Amino acid sequence: MEQTELKRVSGSKDLPIVPLHVAIIMDGNGRWAEQQGKPRHVGHRAGVESVRKVLSVCARSGVGVVTLFAFSSENWRRPQTEVNLLMEIFLTALEREVKRLKKRNIKLKIIGDITAFPEKLQQKIINAEQQTEENSGLLLQIAANYGGRWDVIQATRKLARMAQLGVLSPDEIDENKFDEVLATAGQPDPDLFIRTGGERRISNFLLWQSAYAELYFTDVLWPDFGEQDMLEALEDFAGRQRRFGMTGAQAGSC
Repeated sequence: MEQTELKRVSGSKDLPIVPLHVAIIMDGNGRWAEQQGKPRHVGHRAGVESVRKVLSVCARSGVGVVTLFAFSSENWRRPQTEVNLLMEIFLTALEREVKRLKKRNIKLKIIGDITAFPEKLQQKIINAEQQTEENSGLLLQIAANYGGRWDVIQATRKLARMAQLGVLSPDEIDENKFDEVLATAGQPDPDLFIRTGGERRISNFLLWQSAYAELYFTDVLWPDFGEQDMLEALEDFAGRQRRFGMTGAQAGSC
């Protein structure tokens, strides 16, 4: 992979360097609710406010892309009642948040296989994307019915079809060609990968794209993850040296 160019935030001494792309697994919603003796879906609803706070910090700091893992391709295995409530929350959030996104100049894109969702939700997704497509600020990517392995497979199928049609020679397939057919095509790879909730795994999220991402794990449950927590993650990132296979001395001279 080519090294992702980092962006400097002018006038910010606390964050001299910020990631172009931040990927987040928003974990801990259900446990947050259970700790308060409430149904799990209450935690998912509460997590929407954390999304707003994180987007605010990222937009102010100069982050270009934020990708949130909202619903994985494995989440269908959860109890049907919880899946139904998650669909309802997703639908309601789209309806409520799209005006806020437009006002804040945030562009929305949903990545994943949305054909598995109810038709009403699919239409809401399309409408939400259309309403924000002219926005030129931060890009918010919501991964819904997404899995890293699914992404690799669907990209491989696209390249295989192109080769079968004679549009592409197998010898022409390289990392750049592969990037062009992933769900995140056209966007930089994640520089910073955050997971809340105390788990220490990437759970099939952006597997190919996160090969050189800096991993940041926190015990804070997602509904409690606020602006200060996001700033701490960005500060941690700013203090790391990204070597991309080089020695520390080589990376320091770049």
